[in-house]
Amino acid sequence: MARHNRFIRWCVSIILILIIIYLGSRVDFIFKPVLSLFSMIIVPLMLAGFFYYLLRPIVNLMERRKVNRTFAILFIYLAFTAIMVVFSLGVWPSLRTQLLNLVENAPTLFTSLSEQVAELEHNGFISSFLPENSNPLSKLTEYLNKGFTLLTDYFSGMLSFFSNFAIVLITFPILLFYMLKEGGKFGEQIVSFIPKRFRKDGTEVMEDIDHMLSSFIVGRVIVNLALGVFMYVGFLIIDLPYALLLTVVAVILNFIPFIGSFLSSVPIVIIGFIESPTIAIWSIVIITVAQQIQDNLVAPYVFGKQLDIHPMTTIILVLVGGDIAGILGILLIIPVYMILKIVYCRVYELFFKQQWENA
Repeated sequence: MARHNRFIRWCVSIILILIIIYLGSRVDFIFKPVLSLFSMIIVPLMLAGFFYYLLRPIVNLMERRKVNRTFAILFIYLAFTAIMVVFSLGVWPSLRTQLLNLVENAPTLFTSLSEQVAELEHNGFISSFLPENSNPLSKLTEYLNKGFTLLTDYFSGMLSFFSNFAIVLITFPILLFYMLKEGGKFGEQIVSFIPKRFRKDGTEVMEDIDHMLSSFIVGRVIVNLALGVFMYVGFLIIDLPYALLLTVVAVILNFIPFIGSFLSSVPIVIIGFIESPTIAIWSIVIITVAQQIQDNLVAPYVFGKQLDIHPMTTIILVLVGGDIAGILGILLIIPVYMILKIVYCRVYELFFKQQWENA
């Protein structure tokens, strides 16, 4: 009888939740201002959270050395400004030159790509492996041209997405400053809303989430920078054109889970293939070796077993995140999943584990 009543309560709770969701969808105009505000601050909030976990260890170290926390943050801001000046004077001119050359030479590059494909089609050794009356390599060129058009349209959309750059530029440093100054109190404020008998568990959950986010963000930065160094050295050895630009793009794209490594490889192989098929093959070798070093040597050392997620789970999460919120969803879905997993495991342990094992 007790189990029957519990089942009825669960059914009633689910029905009430669905009714609330339905009623909320009927008055969605009430939530539009909130969603508009959220979409406006999500980018600076993401940037602030990203740099918060990168810079917090430095701020904490300086505070332990008897430096006032506010002065420590201001000193880091000053140092960061100096780094940006050095980057603007030392690295950016070369990067900008490569970027402008790539944009200006895009038509010539596609012409060279077509010529390379045509040469491969007339190669007797290659054509012997291809079906008769088929030209898959020509179709490859057509697909690449379509891909280039889609990529151009996508970046145009991204430019409009970042059209509120002034808002990001103003709000991001302010948010980061207060997060670095008061960051340790966020978890305490959230736990204060939990009933007293669960506050110890709530504090442990917040500590686990904080440790997970710190390990994830700092680890991703270290792993991707290591990948960038390996790839850049290899590209210089084979004399790949636009080596610095392609490496920077690869490092940025590798922050996208699962598909980032593939997306970053495509332009590298294309540029290498335009130069010569041999360069393309060596580019693939360098990418493969660098990613194997990253996945099997650097990543296990940095992450350990704390952030171990099954590859199939990662694929599903990336697909769901991309479908829900595009590129932002893909970037956020893994941390959100891990946060929910930590909360779920503690809730299950507190409320359901004993009942489930005794059922």
